[in-house]
Amino acid sequence: MALVTLEDIRQAADRIRSIARRTPMLDLSGQAGRPLQVKCEPQQPGGAFKIRGATNMLQRLPAEARRRGVITYSSGNHGQAVALAASRLGAPAVVVAPTTAPAIKIAGMKRWGAEVILEGTTSAHRLARAEKEAAARGLTMVPPFDHPWIIEGQGTAGLEILEQAPDVEVVVVPVGGGGLISGVSAAIKLSNPRLKVVGVEPAGAPKMSRSVAAGHPITLESTKSIADGLMPVRPGDLTFAHVQAYVDEVVTVSDDEIAKAALWLFYEAKQVVEPSGAATVAAVLSAKPGTLLGDTSKRLVAILSGGNVAPETLAALDHRPA
Repeated sequence: MALVTLEDIRQAADRIRSIARRTPMLDLSGQAGRPLQVKCEPQQPGGAFKIRGATNMLQRLPAEARRRGVITYSSGNHGQAVALAASRLGAPAVVVAPTTAPAIKIAGMKRWGAEVILEGTTSAHRLARAEKEAAARGLTMVPPFDHPWIIEGQGTAGLEILEQAPDVEVVVVPVGGGGLISGVSAAIKLSNPRLKVVGVEPAGAPKMSRSVAAGHPITLESTKSIADGLMPVRPGDLTFAHVQAYVDEVVTVSDDEIAKAALWLFYEAKQVVEPSGAATVAAVLSAKPGTLLGDTSKRLVAILSGGNVAPETLAALDHRPA
């Protein structure tokens, strides 16, 4: 299984420049009491890192395929990214979303002109419906994570981190299906193998950590977390291969730790970050001594992956049962 190359990611950076944004870094060392910068992907068009991979894939498609249209299956942020990129590139877009998708994310997809179909509650339900629609309408599938063009697009965030924080020692990345950590870890490790990459996923959706332990992708019976963007039941085959090759460790965090991190970012850093996007900071703030993240002398960069959270959802985190 061929992994993406550093040159693939560099070319993707050129390809996405007209739509995706070079997001800022914010130094939170003073608030965290340790060297910590965050990569602010909520500042992307569409509010999440997903615009990188979606734009790269649509730019790579033949013009005729874009004219016919694209389809994807998504819990929210990838769907919004495909809708946005498609609107900028003149392509019709269809998004198959779960019936449980947050209203703010559904509204975002529709705002960018996508047709939204609600189907089931799992990625398997969404994929089956998307494949059926693609075949019937002649649409091109834009997968949420397990595709080299998606991975190389997401990897552009890693290139930016290396340029913006040249002294970084550990990069912390959230893990859903694995597209972001695959691309970022490839960019980091192929540029400097001495750097460390740590993945973070919810304790209620440990698909990647269990797959790493098993030595092959495994499928969870179910997932449950407030981090709705990190809940696939299975990593991709290609994303798992990248994690095996380039990621040093995958850790889990509880929903309580995620909620506390999202609120910490809001109050201490004035950053509006959805629970999925706050998972990395949750892992940093709750890190135990003796672990890779527990070494408080290390210079960390944590990726805040998205900020599509409704005000009432953020407020509810402040009133979770103790």
